[in-house]
Amino acid sequence: MDRKSLGILVGGGPAPGINGVIAAATIEAVNNGLRVVGILDGYQHLAQGDASHTIELGIDDVSRIHLTGGSILRTSRTNPVKDEETLHNCIGALRELGVHYLIAIGGDDTTYGAAKIAELTRGQLGVATVPKTIDNDLPLPDSTPTFGFETARSVGTAIVESLIEDARTTRRWYLVVSMGRKSGALAIGMCKAAGATLAIIPEEFPGDEVSLEVVVDTLAGAIIKRKALGYDHGVAVIAEGIAEHLSAEQLSALEGVTRDAYGHVRLADVPLGTVLRDLVRERLFKLGVRTTLITKDIGYELRCVRPVPYDLEYTRTLGYGAMRYLLSGESGALIALCDGRIVPLSFEEMLDTKTGRIRVRTVDIASESYEVARKYMTRLEDADFSEPRLAGLAAQTTLDAAQFREAFGRWMSHAD
Repeated sequence: MDRKSLGILVGGGPAPGINGVIAAATIEAVNNGLRVVGILDGYQHLAQGDASHTIELGIDDVSRIHLTGGSILRTSRTNPVKDEETLHNCIGALRELGVHYLIAIGGDDTTYGAAKIAELTRGQLGVATVPKTIDNDLPLPDSTPTFGFETARSVGTAIVESLIEDARTTRRWYLVVSMGRKSGALAIGMCKAAGATLAIIPEEFPGDEVSLEVVVDTLAGAIIKRKALGYDHGVAVIAEGIAEHLSAEQLSALEGVTRDAYGHVRLADVPLGTVLRDLVRERLFKLGVRTTLITKDIGYELRCVRPVPYDLEYTRTLGYGAMRYLLSGESGALIALCDGRIVPLSFEEMLDTKTGRIRVRTVDIASESYEVARKYMTRLEDADFSEPRLAGLAAQTTLDAAQFREAFGRWMSHAD
């Protein structure tokens, strides 16, 4: 009888710890008599019905890869459920490979694709996904982070700390744009850990749209408040997801905006930092405030770094758990870890009934964790629009107290 086979693929953007999942799943599979097929470039070739882009993995191939960043199987953002033909091509290619089990490592889009494959192959192909994203935007139990997040936050925090010192030394402001399409978790995590001046995340804004004017005035107000406190420098961390929540009119005004295979705005093509720098500079100039603004994107340098010990340990458990789940005869779940135990979350319970897509976890701005982050930020608050603070703030500009309250106070119901 032919040996059963495990297929492993990686979808979406890289995250520290991918190789740990691949290694642990491979070792457990081989130790249980399975052949392991590493599928290269995510769903890219499968979507074309092409089963030739694979490598066979053994224990010697993966025994130390958990210590490395990146993905030995590479990755892609190919959408396996773009249409019915693409989905059936993927399933056909998996059958051609003789795969009995599939582990898909990825975020919400990769998980959604795996869920559709599991739905159409139930009883024929065992499917499990492992939650990977530095954005920390999958709804895992007990607020457990997605793997890669802690490494990204650690490395990102070190970068922000350096920028804080550079800002102080050179008397300038840095506008740091952080990765985080749906969630501001990475931006707020780096800001809070490093002690940056402030962070701005999409969750702070009511409704589905974010106004550039509000973001600009939040940044300008923070710069003015710092000056009133005697400081001429600072670092603001802005989640890139702000761009995805801009109105269609505001997005159309930005050059070079394109969309990926899943229909998402390619945030790397949106010059959010440059746009905000120029608008804040213009706003401050009209108010008679002079400062140097520098933009910095933090994201790509976080995705393929060596995992920190948390993610090294975490991903090995996830890879092992995914394989044990499949070997038990189950299928159709995302593998999570809660209190040291593997917890399979069925794809059905992960779906948002309104959108039909995988649910997204966002920052809870009503939580004490967010409250503490805000308490340590410098940004305009309600108390700043009463005396004696109001006069001191207005004195940094060409406005009188009443004009300053009118210009910036209108956003306070939003900010809190």
